[in-house]
Amino acid sequence: MTTTQNTLLAAVVGVATLSIATFALALHSAEHYSFFGDASYVTPGNASARAVNILSDATGAAFGGISYGVEAGTTFASLTTLSSDFRIEADDTCVGGSPRVSIGIDTDGDSDRDGSIFVYFGVDSAGAACTPGTWQNTGDFLEAGRLVDTSQLPSGTFYDPYASALTKYGSMGVTSISIVTDSSWASGDSEHAADIDNTLINSTLFTYEVPVPTEKDQCKKGGWQNYADDEGNSFKNQGQCVAFLMPAPKGGNGGDPLPN
Repeated sequence: MTTTQNTLLAAVVGVATLSIATFALALHSAEHYSFFGDASYVTPGNASARAVNILSDATGAAFGGISYGVEAGTTFASLTTLSSDFRIEADDTCVGGSPRVSIGIDTDGDSDRDGSIFVYFGVDSAGAACTPGTWQNTGDFLEAGRLVDTSQLPSGTFYDPYASALTKYGSMGVTSISIVTDSSWASGDSEHAADIDNTLINSTLFTYEVPVPTEKDQCKKGGWQNYADDEGNSFKNQGQCVAFLMPAPKGGNGGDPLPN
């Protein structure tokens, strides 16, 4: 990589790590993720209501991505499954290290990121070639035969077999996990974009759908705007959200959203 590319990569990793630190949520819920840079929901997703578009634009945000909550005590070895559905924009391809998953690693036990392990969508991590404009799956990055980039870590290398990386860094703590694109510089039209859906980290599946509320307090103080009913219909107000959670009265339709 050039000096400029390395500087940009460091900036992206820093923003993603800060986003995780600020978000401070564990990986036990599919709602525990946040966006950084140029990232937004798009409709539809891969056989679903919505996905997330991440964008790198030479004339706008240089990067875009999704950060995921990391539970305290997570080590690289305790990450056993990592995959995602994705669709590269029709006029793009997998290029310049994007899209990729960045896994922040604490090498000295002080809970700070000292470097990252990268896994790349497409052939650089021994996956299937990217097909622009088509939904596909990365396959599990964390299995025998896959390659990971450990060049930021002691004794690391760009094409490091996963089994080798597990031996060297398995006991080290994970500080952050994110999916990012930052390769507008490598794209002919000076932008690089991809849609992301159904991201699987261990047993947690991130579908990016609007969550369904489970308790009335979630509807209060504007919270109703962040939820939908079990059919994906957004609530129009707090009362409708609360009514959805009410038990059905005899002879009534309680539990269903109110008409207004």
